[in-house]
Amino acid sequence: MSEKKSADHVDYNEDNKAYDGQDRQPSILDATRRQSVALNVVENPLKRRSPEQNVLDARAYAEANGMAEHADLFGRAALVAREPTGFTELDELDESEQAALSYELAHKWHGPTMLWYSIILCAIGAATQGWDQTGSNGANLSFPVAFGLETPGGVSSPLDQWIIGIINAIIFLTAGLIGAFIVDPLNHYLGRRGEIFLTACCLTATPIGSGFAQSWQGLFAARFVMGIGIGAKNATVPIYSAEMAPARIRGALVMFWQLWVVIGIFLGFCANVIVKDTGNISWRLQLGSAFIPSFLLMLGIWFCPESPRWLMKHGKHAKAFRSMQRLRAHPIIAARDFYYSYVIYEEERRLCPNSNYFTRLRDCFTIPRIRRSNYGASTVMIAQQMCGINIISFYSSTIFLHAGYTKTQALYASLGYGAVQVVSTIPTLFLIDTKGRRTLTLATFPFMCIFLLAAGLSLLKTDGSQAARVGPVVLFVYLFTVAYSLGEGPVAFQYSAEVFPTIQREQGMAWAVCINNTFAGILSLTFPRMVGVMGQVGAFGFYAGLNLIAWFMIFCFVRETKQLTLEEIDQVFSVPTKEFIGYETKVWLPWFIKRYVFRRNVVKPPPIIERAEKVDLTHEE
Repeated sequence: MSEKKSADHVDYNEDNKAYDGQDRQPSILDATRRQSVALNVVENPLKRRSPEQNVLDARAYAEANGMAEHADLFGRAALVAREPTGFTELDELDESEQAALSYELAHKWHGPTMLWYSIILCAIGAATQGWDQTGSNGANLSFPVAFGLETPGGVSSPLDQWIIGIINAIIFLTAGLIGAFIVDPLNHYLGRRGEIFLTACCLTATPIGSGFAQSWQGLFAARFVMGIGIGAKNATVPIYSAEMAPARIRGALVMFWQLWVVIGIFLGFCANVIVKDTGNISWRLQLGSAFIPSFLLMLGIWFCPESPRWLMKHGKHAKAFRSMQRLRAHPIIAARDFYYSYVIYEEERRLCPNSNYFTRLRDCFTIPRIRRSNYGASTVMIAQQMCGINIISFYSSTIFLHAGYTKTQALYASLGYGAVQVVSTIPTLFLIDTKGRRTLTLATFPFMCIFLLAAGLSLLKTDGSQAARVGPVVLFVYLFTVAYSLGEGPVAFQYSAEVFPTIQREQGMAWAVCINNTFAGILSLTFPRMVGVMGQVGAFGFYAGLNLIAWFMIFCFVRETKQLTLEEIDQVFSVPTKEFIGYETKVWLPWFIKRYVFRRNVVKPPPIIERAEKVDLTHEE
């Protein structure tokens, strides 16, 4: 065995002894430790060839794709991409390039104005979904009476309860079952920007149409079309953001999507409160005001660059590199990220030649690596609905009204819910790329279960003052919202947008959005009738139980992707599911229990996946 060891390497026999405090035979921990060194390493494909050959390949690529003037730059960039943290040893780099790379390494949030403009603009588009949810939340207090679906006293027949449910649910059902699956052709022919512009136009017109509806059937029709636009937008905007963002802060930048969803929720509640005294037209204004963020997105998207990866995928390499240059702080950084993406994309093309829409969709279920990505993305998407957050987002005003508040008080309590969600989401911007996606969700789901169950049980109290009856319900709903905002809320769309390979990304994200929105539609459709049959206590208890099931699903199928490039994530999902679950249950979970339950000072086991530059590849058995 070689004497050389990395700083992070611990001899597995010594660590084995430290792990449980006694001598024993090598176990799965030892095997996993050796595997983390030998097998489950995120590999940089540029290291398969010599540095000299990398330079020649990069120069040839630039010259063959209309970028001959950048051939030298691409040669140097290939060396940097081959050794991302070893650039200080490269004599080929000039002083400005060394300085730019060093500054990037030391300043995590450094980036050009165009990167931030593009990410923020796309995030504003996310506010449409949140605003519409809360617009209908407030409108639920008025439009059922206006259309004869409910008496002024809040009484409605079982059929009318289903009609109210389907009006609320239809935007999510059409988003999941129609909108998500037209993403691929729209992206193919219009590009990321063109698709976002088209859906922004749709989402500007349909809320206005909802506000002018003269019957529940007309309102249903407007929301039917709105859902198609929401589904198409929801599948494209996170992909567009993920493809533009640097790996080191991709989680935080893409998470602006969720931040602006909750900002949209808050602004929608603000609009509900502002127009509450406008009489019979209040629900029309509450629904119609959701056009504002989509209008801003529609106007601003054409100032953004097209996705470099989309342009590369369509053979427009020179234009793609110009786009990447607008999104990176220095040409050497742009060339490094762009060329590395190209190398991985070429490998993907060799694995999936002559693919079309249907074969790419089939790949999401038949190719093991992509199927594992699909498991993870589908899990976080369905967990977002299983946790019960949307029974609050869709029906909080109704819940607070039935708990004992007046209509005005219910609207203000809902406004507080929106404010709590915004404030609680902000810390996750700094946690998602350090603590990780998997860690945040596993840590918060148990608390969500407890708080949602407590909120439901609080509804059993019927005596005492209004504050004594309603206060605990509001408190536990707010605490549930805090836990959601620190974990599942920001993770779902961000995680789904990054885990699929470039070739199958549209289809993979479309399926994930289909799962998310379809189950959101089912939740919205069934909740009014569920309350009618089970009562609010039973409905809250039902979703509290689903939180525990969602936690178990995340434990089994969601893998950590923090601080990996979109291309490196491909290898994270190359580990078989059986091996991954075996490691988590037989290695990680026992360590966690010993360390944090029994408070024993045991050595942390190595991760089943490790980046190559963090692993001693010279170590031999």
